[in-house]
Amino acid sequence: MCNKETITSTGRKMMISENILFGMGNPLLDISAVVDKDFLDKFGLKPNDQILAEDKHKALFAEIVKRNKVEYHAGGSTQNSVKIAQWMIQKPHKVATFFGCIGTDRFGEILKKKAEEAHVDARYYEQNEEPTGTCAACITGNNRSLVANLAAANCYKKEKHLDLDSNWELVEKAKVYYIAGFFLTVSPESILKVAKHASENNKIFCMNLSAPFISQFFKEPLMKVMPYVDILFGNETEAATFAKEQGFETDDIAEIARKTQNLPKENTRRQRVVVFTQGKDDTVATVDDQVTMFPVVDIDQNDIVDTNGAGDAFVGGTEGCLTTCFCVLSHLICTNQPNIYCDNASRLNKITFNDCISLRCLFQTSHFLLSTQDSCLHWSKSSR
Repeated sequence: MCNKETITSTGRKMMISENILFGMGNPLLDISAVVDKDFLDKFGLKPNDQILAEDKHKALFAEIVKRNKVEYHAGGSTQNSVKIAQWMIQKPHKVATFFGCIGTDRFGEILKKKAEEAHVDARYYEQNEEPTGTCAACITGNNRSLVANLAAANCYKKEKHLDLDSNWELVEKAKVYYIAGFFLTVSPESILKVAKHASENNKIFCMNLSAPFISQFFKEPLMKVMPYVDILFGNETEAATFAKEQGFETDDIAEIARKTQNLPKENTRRQRVVVFTQGKDDTVATVDDQVTMFPVVDIDQNDIVDTNGAGDAFVGGTEGCLTTCFCVLSHLICTNQPNIYCDNASRLNKITFNDCISLRCLFQTSHFLLSTQDSCLHWSKSSR
């Protein structure tokens, strides 16, 4: 294990180690290209949409590579987020671990290379029954139409990968966990095992509602995991669907956040935090016992390249700050530095999201370029 001591502008040391952030999900090789309307029309695509590939889309992936200049990225919702977190933290490399299933093919090799370039410690389960999953991001102007072919991503096997001692050791090393709701369609038993481990060891487990259909058609596995969720993410559409399925009888996003926070929770030492984004409108978050609205910085439309991965980047920014500040706070407590963290009665089991992150700064900046120094100053003062 490689530990890194980062020196802040104030000269304080912060300890961050490899494999402290764990993600598990559907790895997809993102194939991104600028296309024209004719390409969208040929495959029956809307300019701004996300769908699963059907038979009529089989030729799309080969054609987009053949006809356009493409960019390859290690994608899939969870992998996107841990990449952003790793990018924010910078060093050491491999702070983030990622599990998922790929094929033994050319796209699989490209995906492994791209994950390595992003400095993510990707430990894929490789099989030869299905090809590596892909996602075509068809960009027109500021819009993006996503067509996902999950393929191998659907083939993850808990007993053949997660349960292996060498892999489970990486789960045990982590302190912060993030899994998108999409993975509930693949291996809910894997999610539950990780979530229970986090809860039983008082670590931080985060999840995302991901899409309305998760709350609708995968309600049972979602609610089996919910008692172990410390931080829940979602957007306003996903929140509204979740509320309807849970019988909350309200369409007010702030009230939905409050009701979601109060759902049963196993680890009562850490209060659940619920974060719902609303595009350009205020982000809704439960902070302690209150629901707080955080304004979003207005961005010139000319500065937007496209909206691909915006939600994943939001989560990744949060995870990067959370992971960093959890490490720093843990280090200060363990090394007994009372001049920085002087409440001797406080210990790791009392770390909350509000302690670790300056939420107002975090949610007011669309790029999450929040300095570690500011984060630490926030929790060192607010936790008094």
